[in-house]
Amino acid sequence: MEEFKRVGVTGRQGKAHIDGTLKRLTNFLQSQGVAVSLDEQLSDLLPDHGLQVSSRAMMGKTCDLVVVVGGDGSLLGAGRELSVYDVPVVGVNRGRLGFLTDVSPDELEDSIGEILKGQYRMESRFLLEAKVERKGKTIGCGNALNDVVLHPGISTKIIEFELFIEDQFVYRQRSDGLIMATPTGSTAYALSGGGPIMHPKLDAIVLVPMYPHMLTNRPLVVDGNSQLKLVIYEGNEIHPRISFDGQVDIELAPDDVILIRKKKQQLKLLHPLNHNFYEACRSKLRWYPNEDAQ
Repeated sequence: MEEFKRVGVTGRQGKAHIDGTLKRLTNFLQSQGVAVSLDEQLSDLLPDHGLQVSSRAMMGKTCDLVVVVGGDGSLLGAGRELSVYDVPVVGVNRGRLGFLTDVSPDELEDSIGEILKGQYRMESRFLLEAKVERKGKTIGCGNALNDVVLHPGISTKIIEFELFIEDQFVYRQRSDGLIMATPTGSTAYALSGGGPIMHPKLDAIVLVPMYPHMLTNRPLVVDGNSQLKLVIYEGNEIHPRISFDGQVDIELAPDDVILIRKKKQQLKLLHPLNHNFYEACRSKLRWYPNEDAQ
């Protein structure tokens, strides 16, 4: 088990409602003899905190653990940045569902205390990386822990594109777009689009069409090491977009090529010992027996 001597604290930037949890967390970490680095974007939420302030990149380089306070969106943003540094991350839920940020604020001291003592579960979650090529030149790139999504942006017109997997032609599709999700992202946007729930340990990618013109275009699960290629049909009337975890996007043009594959670096995600994926599905998605739902 790793020893956590320096812990970084980050979270949803610009959200004042997390200040109480931040104060409790930093005070507890200090009471345990841990050196604390506070995200420079959050330092104004804790006036007179007296802590070392650093960027997320510096946390990745110098910290043994990073705690993210916020919702799953907060952890997605932090996870994309921190995955390259091989630093483990744990989330304290101050959002809604909390599939990734599974430490409850009510149990903050107990759960974080156990983790500091080496009592935790560690998972490796893979990310997707994508680059956009236009006339043979790379014009943009991005990473996603949940999903890479081709979508029409503000337009209401459908997109026509071709899909290749491992350089093998799969189909030409006319739809609102395509969701390409990791197992982590299978409980997010892909789920709302009718995709399957995948266990986090699976090495697979799910492709979920968004309102396809042909109802026979169904979700497709492929090997996690597959290289995906999308080609935007040159006859498209609109400029669609490609987004990364719904937080960063790139505008596309007809005839652009998007290459998507698994990222080399993975995110180390920590959970309390009592974490159970199926219990999380049951509680977050309300899979209750009839008598409990009444």
